[in-house]
Amino acid sequence: MTALQRTAVVPQDLAGQRFDQGAAQLFPDCSRSRLSRWIKSGELTLDGRQAMPRQLLLGGEQLRLDAELVAETGDLAENIALAIVHEDADLLVLNKPAGLVVHPGAGNPVGTLLNALLHHDARLAELPRAGIVHRLDKDTSGLLVVARTLPAYTALVDLLSRHDVEREYEAVVLGVLVAGGTVDAPLGRSRGDRVRQAVCAEGGGKRAVTHYRVAERFRAHSLIHCRLETGRTHQIRVHMAHIHHPLLGDPLYGGGLKLPKGASAELIATLRGFRRQALHARKLGFVHPISGQPMEFSAERPADQQALVDALRADLLEHRKDP
Repeated sequence: MTALQRTAVVPQDLAGQRFDQGAAQLFPDCSRSRLSRWIKSGELTLDGRQAMPRQLLLGGEQLRLDAELVAETGDLAENIALAIVHEDADLLVLNKPAGLVVHPGAGNPVGTLLNALLHHDARLAELPRAGIVHRLDKDTSGLLVVARTLPAYTALVDLLSRHDVEREYEAVVLGVLVAGGTVDAPLGRSRGDRVRQAVCAEGGGKRAVTHYRVAERFRAHSLIHCRLETGRTHQIRVHMAHIHHPLLGDPLYGGGLKLPKGASAELIATLRGFRRQALHARKLGFVHPISGQPMEFSAERPADQQALVDALRADLLEHRKDP
């Protein structure tokens, strides 16, 4: 367990607030639930004495925190290889392979990224979700950031909530897009299928904005780059399906097989063999939560997606040669 010791003096502008409310402002890198727990256990005191969370502050009191960070998760550590792009004392940046689930859950109690992180650094058990602050779908590859300390975790969650993390994805979609654009359509859980997300009628769902641009055009597909302004579940997948250009291979949102006229046996085999959504988190940028330095990372597309793009390029080139 890691010891956490802090002191702070209550400023006059917090006079009249509750003890737990003032503590949340004076120790912003700690979650409200943890602070409440420490107040009740006596690990967070007011002028050296245990106090009730609702006690009103007068100003000038001393808050003292003397706590132990205990495990937040009981999940198992597993020796699963991690593709680490960057590592320092406060965070990790990983390149997640397609097929790896991020969090344990129903049907996936082990063998996840979280299990791998606990093996890499056992202290991550002391953080919510082992430091994972955002996620990628099981069959989406690419970059994500993981906190290694409580201050870094709190700061990264705040950056994400303020949309101050730059995330760019690469996708192969059905159809030939003429130009890029923006999809601004709220998302919520589908009424008919709880696994799926759906664009909601006006006034429903959560705001979701995806900006996309065309990187390459093929005969029946397009390679696009998507920048997230918000980060909703399945956002790119739902938004591109909404504008009738679903991701190739997407099993949930209509990315079925689309064969260009006169496609070669090689291209047909490649398209039929690609059995996941063609989506890769290619770029990640943010301000380091502790040092304040700008950080930017990129990850090349995985081998299966590279083979897919190569096959589509070869098909386009071959038919350009035809008289």
